[in-house]
Amino acid sequence: MKRSLYLLFAVLVLASMVLTACGPAATPVPPTEAPKPTEAPKPTEVPPTAVPEPTEVPAPSVGTPENPIIMALAPSATAQELIASGEDIAKQLSAMTGYTITTTVPTSYGALVEAMGAGQAHVGWLPPFAYVIANSKGYAEVGLVTVRRGATTYGAQFVANAESGLTSYFDPAANDGRGANTADAKTALAQLEGKKPCWTDPLSSSGYVIPLGIIQNLGVKPRTGAFVQGHPTVINSVYLSPKGEICDFGATFIDARSNVAEQFPDVNDKVIVVWRTDPTIPNDNVAFAADLPTDVRAKIVEALLKMAETEDGKAALKKVYSIDGLQQVDDAFYDDFRVYLEASGVDVSSLVK
Repeated sequence: MKRSLYLLFAVLVLASMVLTACGPAATPVPPTEAPKPTEAPKPTEVPPTAVPEPTEVPAPSVGTPENPIIMALAPSATAQELIASGEDIAKQLSAMTGYTITTTVPTSYGALVEAMGAGQAHVGWLPPFAYVIANSKGYAEVGLVTVRRGATTYGAQFVANAESGLTSYFDPAANDGRGANTADAKTALAQLEGKKPCWTDPLSSSGYVIPLGIIQNLGVKPRTGAFVQGHPTVINSVYLSPKGEICDFGATFIDARSNVAEQFPDVNDKVIVVWRTDPTIPNDNVAFAADLPTDVRAKIVEALLKMAETEDGKAALKKVYSIDGLQQVDDAFYDDFRVYLEASGVDVSSLVK
């Protein structure tokens, strides 16, 4: 029994060995490679953010409270009178256009011209010669011309104190009371030789440029004159100079004596007209700065024309420059005047700087 169990155990062991020998060989497992160290990812390059340029805040529209339209008046009367009258006109224009409008009175015609070119005046009431200068510089363009006694042109006059010894060659009763010269310019103005004049302003057509051109063409040589600023001031100076204390004669528009009649009721007796020119000088105008928008100009022109037809508007215009009305014109209106300036011997280019 024991022997049989032994043999059985031996057979089983042998069979097990045989089966193991006949089985497939074990596949060798390659050695595991150590993982390469992982490189840290490069940081993403972010382009620098451009710093935005500061945005310019647009300027407020012209005619707003922040950027009012500046209306400049020629200093042909006292500043107080002009400011009061100008503010009345500005108030009516503001109501009609919706624009904010302020007024100013430059110290001289030259300052007025420069204000038009420097953005310090958008609307200017310019005397004709000042306008010609401003236009030649590209500063201003005309919109309206003023009307007085039905005319858009006027003349200049030479005046003197009745006690000065100068002779009047003008008859105020002639021509149905409108007056007329009784002698030619050469006869009437020869007596101004060596006399001291009172002029209005270097850019005043009737108060300096045209009268000086006339007497220079005649060969008359007055003394160096005084610029007293304003036609009423010239009349006042002559009125107060019976012995030439301020000046021997003066030049103004026709007839500036009416501007001081309230102050000096006897002015027509004390201040005589020596001689008058023909009415070849354009009236003062309403001109616009060259850079003022076209639509703004058109609106102001329309309002001024309507204003000149109302009672309040007529009163304001009459008060400021004795204006009876307004007429729309363009620069060609001044062509004849430019020819007249040249004929008078005035070198316009010498005044354009």
